[in-house]
Amino acid sequence: QVQLVESGGGLVQPGGSLRLSCAASGSISSISAMGWYRQAPGKERELVATISGGGPLNYRNYADSVKGRFIISRDNAKMTVYLQMNSLKLEDTDVYYCKASSKWGPDSWGQGTQVSVSS
Repeated sequence: QVQLVESGGGLVQPGGSLRLSCAASGSISSISAMGWYRQAPGKERELVATISGGGPLNYRNYADSVKGRFIISRDNAKMTVYLQMNSLKLEDTDVYYCKASSKWGPDSWGQGTQVSVSS
């Protein structure tokens, strides 16, 4: 079982930046890819960014809506994944969830952190 704890959400003005962190603990050897998803009330959860691997090559994937503005990174020594969010827009307001994909079991989700972009 993997436990995920997110932090870094908050309120920011349009054009501002935030950095989300997600620390993993527990059966971390089972983790393959990690990623960030977001969900608005009444809507389906959608992919924001994922990062795979744990060695020298980390493959990144981004939703079109965040390409060029968000950067996902991973610190394997700390078993933490980050999401640097720049040039934030009103439509980035959502609850952001961290996900750890498992090599051989169920995936794990964090509890979510609120990101609010407002002037």
